[in-house]
Amino acid sequence: MKAKGYLTAVLALSFFTCTGYASECPSVLKFMKRKLNSQDTVNLCTEYGGKTLLIVNTASYCGYTPQFEGLEALYSDYKDRDFVVLGFPSHDFNQEDSDEGKTAELCELTYGVKFPMFEPISVKGDDADPMYRMLKASTGKAPSWNFNKYLIDSAGEKIIHYPSSTKPTDPAFVAAVEALLKSE
Repeated sequence: MKAKGYLTAVLALSFFTCTGYASECPSVLKFMKRKLNSQDTVNLCTEYGGKTLLIVNTASYCGYTPQFEGLEALYSDYKDRDFVVLGFPSHDFNQEDSDEGKTAELCELTYGVKFPMFEPISVKGDDADPMYRMLKASTGKAPSWNFNKYLIDSAGEKIIHYPSSTKPTDPAFVAAVEALLKSE
């Protein structure tokens, strides 16, 4: 009987600990996402909670695709300061390959992407992924094209939308990233 009581106490403590953690996690991170071209899934809260994030909808065959280089440079420059770029391929604008392997190959071999890339998702309209619905609700802006950017502070409270035309190397954009990192 003591073992049953002990097990109940451990389970209850685990429940409250997990529930407490989940309530501290920003809503925009309360998702499980599959890594690109993989069966592995990632709990965004566990993996990226407490970090400054840049969430980007990407595409392999877009005029903005060379932004992968700038995104990777930004990630490389600031990853040691708890900054992470999260890429989400999307075919919403008809410029993404249907073969995840080809998308992964383009990211890794052509652009040297090391930042986390995830499964293709829809980012606009009625079929938008719930995470992107939250981003739109927070900013009032849905992606209007590939390579829209959402810069999110480490608490998940401040979310800033940047259009596709904002390059990851733009001095004003880099200054915004640095400002968020300094305030944390």
